[in-house]
Amino acid sequence: MSTPNAEAAAGEAAAPDRITGTVLRAQSGFYWVQTADVLIECKLRGKLKRTRLDTDIAVIGDEVELTVIAPGKGAIEAVLPRRSKLARRAAGGRGAYKEDVLVANADQVLLTFACAQPELSARMLDRYLVICELSALEAVIVATKVDLVGEAQARAIFAPYERIGYPVLYVSNTTGLGLDAVRARLAGRISVVTGKSGVGKSSLLNALDPTLHLVTGAVSATLNKGRHITTVAALMPLAGGGYVADTPGIREIGLWQVPPADLAWGYRELRPFLGACYFAGCSHVHEPDCAVRDAVKRGQITAERYDSYVRLRTEEG
Repeated sequence: MSTPNAEAAAGEAAAPDRITGTVLRAQSGFYWVQTADVLIECKLRGKLKRTRLDTDIAVIGDEVELTVIAPGKGAIEAVLPRRSKLARRAAGGRGAYKEDVLVANADQVLLTFACAQPELSARMLDRYLVICELSALEAVIVATKVDLVGEAQARAIFAPYERIGYPVLYVSNTTGLGLDAVRARLAGRISVVTGKSGVGKSSLLNALDPTLHLVTGAVSATLNKGRHITTVAALMPLAGGGYVADTPGIREIGLWQVPPADLAWGYRELRPFLGACYFAGCSHVHEPDCAVRDAVKRGQITAERYDSYVRLRTEEG
């Protein structure tokens, strides 16, 4: 299936004077592109900016073709097709919606949620997991601030996700618990670290690689919410190999153009029961003789995750 970026680049064979690179940072219309030899500050060529799309033209992780127009300066001529993307729904002008692509061409997403301060937002985590599942992105849950509750309580909090097959890494920046496991997971791969504001994403990355020098902040005691310290997404090389994106803290995440009928596939524990319902096209919300609802009654699907599906299906539908 073609993508807007594929169509933008279609028919354009790389000209002899073009070079390719990866967007490592994007801010205010400027893009810093890492080529084989040097980091080049670029802007989009006018014809790309004139393309009207309901998605971002270029984001961190994108592979692009550019021409050098001055020492250290360039113009992005084309954006190559994306092999993967982490995206959410964002509000556009006049109440319209557009796609907000957080990172392109990632290998995995580290969904970072705290055991406390702030407490786990299961609905937000579920939304992230659905997006990863429907985008064919590998999802890894990172449970931070384990020292605040103890490892036994931390494992109890995230046990429902381990039971359905998601890897969970238990981490404490204070004690060093789990840091080696996260380093091993990141090595040699392009990874996205994302999650709710205040869960300690930047602190985690500083603990993993002190050369990153990311700015961190405390959680508000009054609101129990994190402050947005990371304001610009960037793809950063790691000392142990690979790249990692520290994304701005997110307070809400909406699904982008997910047909209601496809939503159940984003809940991996529902999959064995899909297609076994009495009614074709069953929504798994209200119809009788529903295999999914029967599985909930038998305890094969937790009531909490099923409720998460119903709420999201009702909202998105």
